[in-house]
Amino acid sequence: METFAEVRKHILENHALFIDEPFQLGFDVEMDGSDRKQAVFVAELKTADNRRYLRVESLICPLDDFDAEKCLRINLILRVGYLAVGDLEGMAYIKMCENLPYKSLDSEELEYVISHLAPMADRMEQALESAHDIA
Repeated sequence: METFAEVRKHILENHALFIDEPFQLGFDVEMDGSDRKQAVFVAELKTADNRRYLRVESLICPLDDFDAEKCLRINLILRVGYLAVGDLEGMAYIKMCENLPYKSLDSEELEYVISHLAPMADRMEQALESAHDIA
């Protein structure tokens, strides 16, 4: 895959979108063995030197519910994805992210990241927000 249009085509073939904007998509991934879903977002990023990346991310919990030191310790052991902070409606949230360079991106790699990132984010969300499914 070399363009966001190719990413969009692949995502549409495999997932139902709830956000479809020029360089951002959102869709739910069903969790095996439950009625839970995890929202996943993909967006194109460009670096200062015009390298393009596809960011795959999923919300976990409000930052207030999580110790920043724990985030850094978890980042150390993650093999796919990393924890970051992003805002949603004016509130800081912990999210799980992965940046994929277009130069090596194919549909198999994208689905691998989605299929690992979404369940991990959901498990972390369940552990931290056991009362409800926020993402």
